[in-house]
Amino acid sequence: MNTPTNNRTAPIGIFDSGVGGLTVLKEILELLPFENIVYFGDVGRTPYGGRSKEIITQFTKQDISFLAEQKVKFIICACNTASSTALEEVQKGSEIEIIGVIEPGAKAAVEKTKNGKIGIIGTVATINSNAYASYIHSLEPQLKVFSLACPLFVPLVEEGYIDKEATYLIARDYLQTMKDVSIDTLVLGCTHYPLLKEVIGDIMGDAVTLLDSGEETAKESFRRITTSGLLHPYSSQVPAPEGELKYFVSDVPEKFSSVASRFMGKEVTNITRVDISKY
Repeated sequence: MNTPTNNRTAPIGIFDSGVGGLTVLKEILELLPFENIVYFGDVGRTPYGGRSKEIITQFTKQDISFLAEQKVKFIICACNTASSTALEEVQKGSEIEIIGVIEPGAKAAVEKTKNGKIGIIGTVATINSNAYASYIHSLEPQLKVFSLACPLFVPLVEEGYIDKEATYLIARDYLQTMKDVSIDTLVLGCTHYPLLKEVIGDIMGDAVTLLDSGEETAKESFRRITTSGLLHPYSSQVPAPEGELKYFVSDVPEKFSSVASRFMGKEVTNITRVDISKY
């Protein structure tokens, strides 16, 4: 059983199957720059998207066990696949509060839509789980939800093909389905996708609101940490000192560093490799 901490100076734990969760980390740093943060990227076993529910759940439990060993006070599951497939089960076994990316993104979509037509794009596992649609319908049953897997988006982002013509061609092909059904709100249901926000926005047009589930998760995390009385004491200082940020990975740090630097918009070097199989 993971033991909760009431230590306000304890770090926030963030984990993802790889580098995509860095988009969530970036949003957290904007809202909570004074917090200490531990980020774990399971790059040695990425992607989670094509694996079975049992394996995804096993990996998720190990990721959480590692973060619990770091004495974190709050955990953010920044992986859409893990959030949609394993989160409900792992939350039951944890005394540390864990938030995923599905509910915040779904809630924001319900609030934003005007014509009642919401699109969800994500990995195959996220889309097949139907997690976004299920949660949206639990809030507003009458809304229409259109879900679409876009598996090529992740490798395009990780290879740096952000504004290449090939990326636009693939995105146009994927997103035509959403255009055909006249959605007015599109949830970017994968933490890699915000890096393609400009491409997706150009294709969908100004009439469609794009929602970054990572950004919404950061806002919800801020709210929960604040209401739980877990905000770092530095939060009351002006200016507040920056918190400590530690990166951990399950495989070669050098490869993670190059991709992470692209995601974060600055050099990422303080990375430690851990044997996640021990957890």
